[in-house]
Amino acid sequence: MFHNISIICRRELAGYFATPLAYVFIVIFLVLGGILTFFVGDFFERGQADLRPFFTFHPWLYLVLIPAVSMRLWAEERKGGTIELLLTLPVRLVEAVLGKFLAAWLFIGIALALTFPFWLTVLFLGDPDNGVIAASYLGSWLMAGAILALGAALSATTKNQIVAFIVTAALVFVLIAAGTPAVIGVFEGWAPAALIRAVTAASLFGHFTAITGGVLDLRDLIYFLSLIAAFLGANAVLVDLMKAA
Repeated sequence: MFHNISIICRRELAGYFATPLAYVFIVIFLVLGGILTFFVGDFFERGQADLRPFFTFHPWLYLVLIPAVSMRLWAEERKGGTIELLLTLPVRLVEAVLGKFLAAWLFIGIALALTFPFWLTVLFLGDPDNGVIAASYLGSWLMAGAILALGAALSATTKNQIVAFIVTAALVFVLIAAGTPAVIGVFEGWAPAALIRAVTAASLFGHFTAITGGVLDLRDLIYFLSLIAAFLGANAVLVDLMKAA
């Protein structure tokens, strides 16, 4: 099983770098990350040696960039008619789903790792808490994985990549905004406390923010890993249902 997953993963990952897609994504991610950190996030004006301005904008960066990666995972296979060929190979459906997902997740991890100059900048300017920064990188990668798994599942439902992109971005926005003060404020005063806690618990932003504070709470890790597992399971079911459509 792991042998087949690794083969599919390597094939898909190599496919990213065989086209301009990988390089365009990485450049856009790095440029937008820099602009948001240094200009919008007032990195230098804050006078603090940390990467909070950098990680604060990651949910909003991923809102646009991750669906751009996930939209092609299965929609492209369905549109080109290659999904039937893929599933006739001596691999199980779960292996194909995991292999394609891991390739995309590793690709995003590479883009994230290439932001190391931001970390070096902070080390040069002061004495940051490296544990907090490392935890923030982990949290960012886990959040990217959860969004990617959602996008992969939705990509399996359509042959149109644009539709997959728009629907994924819309649902990710709902998950991010669920924990913001503006949304919570709408429920306060009339909604029961249990409902408010449920809305807050469903928020990508809330769990990610907790990790960027330097606290690796098991509940936050379980939240992201559960989303990944649930959406990958849905991905496999949807691919099996839609393969003949």
